[in-house]
Amino acid sequence: MDARKPRVCVGMSGGVDSSVAACLLKQQGYEVIGLTFRGWPQDCRAIEEDKCCGPQAVADARMVAHSLAIPHYVIDETDTFQREVMDYFAAEYRRGRTPNPCVICNEKVKFGSLLRKALALGAERIATGHYARVTQANAPHVERGKHIGNGNGTRYELRQSRDSKKDQTYFLFSLSQEQLARSMFPLGDLTKEQTRAIARELGLKTHGKEESQEVCFVPGNDYRRFLRETAGVADLRGDIVTRDGRVLGHHHGIHNFTIGQREGLNLGGQPRPLYVTELDPSANRVTVGPAEELYRSEFEVSHCLWHIAATAEPMDLTVKPRYQHPGCRAVVEGRSGERPCVKLEEPQRAITPGQAAVFYQDDLVVGGGWIA
Repeated sequence: MDARKPRVCVGMSGGVDSSVAACLLKQQGYEVIGLTFRGWPQDCRAIEEDKCCGPQAVADARMVAHSLAIPHYVIDETDTFQREVMDYFAAEYRRGRTPNPCVICNEKVKFGSLLRKALALGAERIATGHYARVTQANAPHVERGKHIGNGNGTRYELRQSRDSKKDQTYFLFSLSQEQLARSMFPLGDLTKEQTRAIARELGLKTHGKEESQEVCFVPGNDYRRFLRETAGVADLRGDIVTRDGRVLGHHHGIHNFTIGQREGLNLGGQPRPLYVTELDPSANRVTVGPAEELYRSEFEVSHCLWHIAATAEPMDLTVKPRYQHPGCRAVVEGRSGERPCVKLEEPQRAITPGQAAVFYQDDLVVGGGWIA
């Protein structure tokens, strides 16, 4: 007789990916429970939109759970989402940085508080519709006398999905060993086209649902309006300057800008296009320059998490300094320190403080941190 497969809670966002993930696990014999979290305050304008975990998304998740004959629960994570994600989002812009809320949401909410809810329901694992894979290594590394792993001689490895175009490991790099040990990604060996085909074959109404490329809690992707009206970030007039300090104009808050931005500078009459190259919150100053000033050959990362032993020895890796970046070769120095230095093989455009830098060896995620 086959051993009992564990109870699994699937984070269902109302989209095609999580719907198929739940279906595949049920077909494989797991006892599946659907969980959908509500993270927006009732007075948030985005609550009326068809976005991740909005009202329509919750209804879609419930409909799919019903069609699969699995239990479905809506978990109120408003306080956690506000504190860990939305407040972080606003604070980073105040600091002149460009945040990445999806990484934080995965770590703190989807694989944090939601995982704790799953364990309280008697589940042993949590699954999502992310395109990623988790494998096991039997030879744990030791860092500063502490095993990197789950304590039983196993280290869990986060690897890119088979579909490189859809891979989402960038957004999952900060998951701990404890979180990875509990995580399942049923779509890791599928392409998006295969996932949609499965949904169509099963008659799931989410099979053709479009994906949102926007931040889920920002209405109309207008983050400036969100910061002003919802997060209470006040506009503050300051200078727009060149690298040598020449004042070219004025702005109404550094939170309105990000590295590499050209639109919205309102600097007419310049002999060549200018881009944001630096943000200085202490001086409330935006520095601009020509396109060539956007390129960087090295940068530092902070608050790193390594899935292999962190040593001071330089290491040749591939780094993705933002999600859509194809990856580039780099030497990472001082991984055992607080702010390792990343030296790029070729200079890269618009290295942006606040974004995640994720490091790979082939398809293996070896760690990541935040661009300083």
